[in-house]
Amino acid sequence: MARRPAPPSASAGTSRATAPTAQRGGRASTPRGTAAPRGAGDRRVDVREWASGIRLSAFSVIMLSLVVLGAWVLVPTLGTYIDQRQKIGALEHSIQVSEDEITALQKERERWNDPAYITTQARERLYYVKPGEVVYLIDNDLDPAALPQEQGPVSDTLEEKPSDWMPQLLRTLTSAGLSDTAVVAR
Repeated sequence: MARRPAPPSASAGTSRATAPTAQRGGRASTPRGTAAPRGAGDRRVDVREWASGIRLSAFSVIMLSLVVLGAWVLVPTLGTYIDQRQKIGALEHSIQVSEDEITALQKERERWNDPAYITTQARERLYYVKPGEVVYLIDNDLDPAALPQEQGPVSDTLEEKPSDWMPQLLRTLTSAGLSDTAVVAR
């Protein structure tokens, strides 16, 4: 398919028109609809001229439509594939977690087959004793560090500690909520 030669550029016509007028000292007249060049390196492009140079053959149109159709068909399929791969990965991870739990339960079952382990668990959990044994249960078995301490004297000087108050408040609330209540006998 032969290509038609492009029409002469508007900027090329203006440069030819300005050359003779520069010798006469007059102003150059530009054709209607085109602007005069701003500088030596500034060239304006006429969009109509550029668009007229684009030629699409029937083969190009068919190929372009096939590419658009292929993208329209493959993009949802690709999204489905990626989604299914993520689901497969999540299911494989859950299978691994289940297998780990099964292994832990099998080990626990093997421990329960040992008579010494059964005896230890009966003593600790259910407080079972053998006949003739005397067991002493200590009711208040708190750690001495957990008991409240007596408050020391208050100082007269003001001390500033360089710390953030929010984590300290959260630690105080957490320790107050999780601590065992202890009463000091007087």
